[in-house]
Amino acid sequence: MSNYKLGVEVVSAHDLMPKDGHGSSSPCVELHFDGQKFRTTIKEKDLNPVWDERFYFNIADPASLPELALEASVINFNKATHSKSVLGKVQISGASFVPFADAVVMQYPLEKRGMFSRVKGELNLKVFLTNDPSIKPSNPLPAIDSNPSNPPPSQAHKVLAQVPILSTSTLRENKSESRHTFHSIPKKIDQHHYSAPVSEPVRHVVDSMKPEPQPHRMFKVYSLVSTQQPVDYALKETSPFLGGGQIVGGRVIRAEKPASTYDLVEQMQYLFVRVVKARYLPAMDVTGSLDPYVEVKVGNYKGITKHFEKKQNPEWNEVFAFSREHMQASILEVVIKDKDLLKDDFVGIIRFDLHDVPIRVPPDSPLAPEWYRLEGRKGDKTKGELMLAVWIGTQSDESFPDAWHSDAAAYFDASSVISHIKSKVYHAPRLWYVRVNIVEAQDVVIKEKVRFPDVYVKAQLGNQVLKTRSVQARTFNPLWNEDLMFVAAEPFEDHLILSVEDRVGPNKDEVLGRVVIPLGSLEKRVDDHIILGSWFNLEKPVVIDVDQLKKDKFSSRIFLRVCLDGGYHVLDESTHYSSDLRPTAKQLWKPSIGLLELGILNAEGLHPMKSREGKGTSDTYCVAKYGQKWVRTRTIIDSLSPRYNEQYTWEVYDPATVLTVGVFDNCQLEKGSNGNKDAKIGKVRIRLSTLETGRVYTHSYPLLVLHPSGVKKMGEIHLAIRFSSTSFVNMMYIYSQPLLPKMHYIQPLMMMQQDMLRHQAVQIVAARLNRMEPPLRKEVVEYMSDVDSHLWSMRRSKANFFRLMSVFSGLFSVSRWFGDICKWKNPITTVLVHILFIMLVCFPELILSTIFLYMFLVGLWNYRYRPRYPPHMNTKISHAEAVHPDELDEEFDSFPTSRGAELVRMRYDRLRSVAGRIQTVVGDLATQGERVQALLSWRDPRATSVFVLFCLMAALVLFVTPVKVLAALAGFYIMRHPRFRHRIPSAPLNFFRRLPARTDSML
Repeated sequence: MSNYKLGVEVVSAHDLMPKDGHGSSSPCVELHFDGQKFRTTIKEKDLNPVWDERFYFNIADPASLPELALEASVINFNKATHSKSVLGKVQISGASFVPFADAVVMQYPLEKRGMFSRVKGELNLKVFLTNDPSIKPSNPLPAIDSNPSNPPPSQAHKVLAQVPILSTSTLRENKSESRHTFHSIPKKIDQHHYSAPVSEPVRHVVDSMKPEPQPHRMFKVYSLVSTQQPVDYALKETSPFLGGGQIVGGRVIRAEKPASTYDLVEQMQYLFVRVVKARYLPAMDVTGSLDPYVEVKVGNYKGITKHFEKKQNPEWNEVFAFSREHMQASILEVVIKDKDLLKDDFVGIIRFDLHDVPIRVPPDSPLAPEWYRLEGRKGDKTKGELMLAVWIGTQSDESFPDAWHSDAAAYFDASSVISHIKSKVYHAPRLWYVRVNIVEAQDVVIKEKVRFPDVYVKAQLGNQVLKTRSVQARTFNPLWNEDLMFVAAEPFEDHLILSVEDRVGPNKDEVLGRVVIPLGSLEKRVDDHIILGSWFNLEKPVVIDVDQLKKDKFSSRIFLRVCLDGGYHVLDESTHYSSDLRPTAKQLWKPSIGLLELGILNAEGLHPMKSREGKGTSDTYCVAKYGQKWVRTRTIIDSLSPRYNEQYTWEVYDPATVLTVGVFDNCQLEKGSNGNKDAKIGKVRIRLSTLETGRVYTHSYPLLVLHPSGVKKMGEIHLAIRFSSTSFVNMMYIYSQPLLPKMHYIQPLMMMQQDMLRHQAVQIVAARLNRMEPPLRKEVVEYMSDVDSHLWSMRRSKANFFRLMSVFSGLFSVSRWFGDICKWKNPITTVLVHILFIMLVCFPELILSTIFLYMFLVGLWNYRYRPRYPPHMNTKISHAEAVHPDELDEEFDSFPTSRGAELVRMRYDRLRSVAGRIQTVVGDLATQGERVQALLSWRDPRATSVFVLFCLMAALVLFVTPVKVLAALAGFYIMRHPRFRHRIPSAPLNFFRRLPARTDSML
C-alpha cells in the first residue's frame, strides 16, 4: 500500500455570505478527495472564521493523482433546524499538488455550486503531499454534533515536519488519459508561512521500446519553395520509414507490425556486451600479481575496460555497444589481458557466434549475465571465469545512454572521452526572483562626527550587485524605500549580503555595517500581498577597539522586507522564443494541455568544423530545449552525415511556446582541449502554435548561420515532430488567458530591469548546467537562449523596418485602390463602389456585419493556401543576404567594442545618420499631434476662433440634418470625378498645416 498522503490545512475563511437571516453564518468546511470525506468544526456566528485544522487523506495510487481533485465546500449549519446550506466551494486539481517544502497558504475565491447560487468570500488552504510513514490518516467524517465545542479527532494532527518530495512529473508517468478540472485561481496568500529544507531528487524516465527490424529508409523529398528565399535555404518535407510506419504528408501509414513506443525515429540495432566481473584468474608473473583488463573485439572495432592493479577478482560492470550497421564480422571475441609495460600478456579468451546472440525486446527485463570459462590460445580450457551478458538491442535499451560506443574507438581512448559523448537529459534549476525592499536604517554611526553621512546600501547575491541611491542622513536615520530584484536558483547556495556604506570621498567608501540573510529562511509569496518587514542588526565588519565595542549599548539597524517572489515567470531566454511561461510557484501551475514528441533523426551535408588525418570532419551532437528540460544526444564522431535517431518527450502547458534544437561540434575530445569552446553549427526554432494536433511533421531543416562573411548554410537537420493535445477545450481556454503570470501585470517589471534579470538568469542556468556530467557548456546554453539578442544590429534594424512595412502593406494597397476609385480609373468599379456606399449609408446596421462577413470569406479563401509546414529561418526576412560586410563586422563585434578608433568613428557617424532620419520622422509625428492640440488651445487666436465657429455651425447642422445625408454627401464629395478636383491641396488641409506646433520652442 502506498505511504503517500495528501495533507490539507484549513486555515480560515473571509467575508462569507450571511445565511441565518440575522446577518451571520455558522460555517464549517467539508473536504472530499478520492471517496474520502472530512469536516472541520463549526464556528458559530462567524463570517470570518479561523480553524487551523489539518487533515490527511490516503492516496491509493499515486500515478492517478493528476486525474483526481480536492473539493472543499464551505457549509453553513443551522442549529435550530438542523439544516445546512452551501456557502461556496473550491476545487483544486491534483496536478497542482506540491510537496510540503513548496506549499504555502493560499487564498482561493469561493465558486458557485450551481448556476443560480450566490456566493462571496475566500477560503485559505494549504495543500501538500507527504510520504512520511509516521503521519497517520485522519479519522473518518463524524456526524455533525449539535454541540460545536467538541471538535473531531482529526484536529490532533498538527505536525510541522520535514516532508520528502513527491515529484508531480513522476505521478504523471503512467497517465493514459486525463480528467480536466476547472479549479479556482488563487488570489492571495495568508501571512502564515512554514519552511523546511528539503532536497528534491531528479528522476529521469525513459519510455521502453519494442524493437522492429530496421526498415529501408525511403525519402520522398520535394521542396516547399518560398518566393522569398533561394531553394537551397528552403524547408524539405520527407517521407521516412520510422518506428510507427512510413510518414506521408504528416500521416502515419502503419507498418504490419505493431508500432513501437519510439515511433518517431528509425530503429538502429546494436550488439551490447556487458562485462561484469571475473574470478579465479591465474597469476602471470613470479610475484603472483595480475593487472587485468578486458578487450572486447568485433572485426576492426575494439573496446577496452579499465585495468586493476594486482587484483585477481576484478569487477568492471561496463557496457560496450557495437553498431550492427558497421559490423563486418560474425565472431565476437572477449579477451582478458594482463597490463604490462612492454607487452600485455594474454590470460584467456571467450568467443561468440553473432548468429546465436539473443535479441532483447523491451520492456523485457535486462538479460542476466552468465559465467563463462576462459579458453587458451589453442582452444583449451584455462583457469579463470568471466561473467558476461551479450545481446542485440536498439537505442531504446536502458544500457544505451551509458554504453561505450564503437564509433569513438577508432579515434580516441573511449575511457577518456566517454563522459563527453553520452546522451543525457538535463533539468535546469528552478529560478526565483528575490525582492529586497530596503526601507530605512537607524542609528548610523560614522567615524567623522563633523559631517552628515552620505549613505547607500549595497546588496549582493552571488555575482549580482545592486546599490540604492545615496542619501544625506541629517538625523543619522537614512530613508530609501527602494526595491531591488535578484535571481536565485534552487538549491540556494549563496546568501544575500547587504552592507550599509558611507561615501567618504570620490571612489572611496566606508562600510558601516553588514547583514547576511540565508535565502532558505525567506518567505515565499505568489501574489502581491505585503510582506511584513523586520529589523536586522548591522554587524561591524572589523572590530578595532574591543573595549569601545563593550561600551556600546546599541548597534545600527536596518529595516527590510525580503521575500522570494514565486508569482513571476523568471525569463531565462529571449522573450520572443520562450519555451515556458509558467510561474515559479508550483501551486499556480495549470494542468498540461498536451504532449510534444521530438525525434532527432539525422543530419546531412554538414560543413567540416575541424581537420583530422588530413581531411575535414566534425564530431556533432544535438541539443533540444523546451521548458526546464534540456536534452543532449550522443556525439557522433567523425561523420558529416551523422544518424542520431533519438526520441524525447515534453509536457506542454502553453501552445504559444517555442522548441529550439541546436547542432554543435564537440571540441572536448582531444587531449588538453577542455578550454576549447564547442562550435555552433546551427539551430532550428519551432513554434508549437503553428503545428496541427496529431500530425507528424518530418522535415529537413536548413542550418543557417550568420558569419562575418555573410549567411551560410552549414547543413541540414532531419527532425520528426508531433504535438498531441489531451483536451481541445483546455487548449482553446489557454488562448483566452494572459501570456505571462498575473504578477507581471499587477506589479510589472521595468524593461531595463527585466533585461538585466534575464541576463543574470541565463548566467545562473549556464553555470548550473556546466557543473553536470557531461557538462552542458556555457556557450551552448547562451546560443540556445539567444543571450545577445538585445544588442544593436544595423541588419536587425533594417529587417524590423521592412517587417513593419510589410505589415502595413495591406493598408497601403487599400489606400491606393481607393485612390484609383476616387480618380475614376475604372468607371465600372467606381459605380459599383458608389452603389455599395449608398446601401451602407441607408442601412448603417449592415456595416459591421459586412466587414465581419468579408473577413470570414477571406479566411475561408486563404484556408486552401495555409502553410503545411512549420516556419523556419528566412534569409530574406532576416535581411541577411544583401547586408553590407561592415554591418556584419559591427554585429559580431564584442561589447564593448574591440575595433580601432577610426572604424568606431565611422560607425558612430553612420549611426548618427540613421538616428537623424528616425528623429525627423518622430518629430513630424509629434508636430501633427501638437497641431491637433492647437485647434482649441488658442495658441493661434484666429485659427482657434475659426475652428470654434465651425464647431458651432456643425453642431447646428447636425441637429437638423440626418446623419445619413451628411455621410452620403461626404462620401460623394471624396469620390467626386477628377474634373471637379483641383491639383492644389484642399482648404481644410491648408488650414491644418498652418496651425502652430511646439517646434518653435525647441533649441
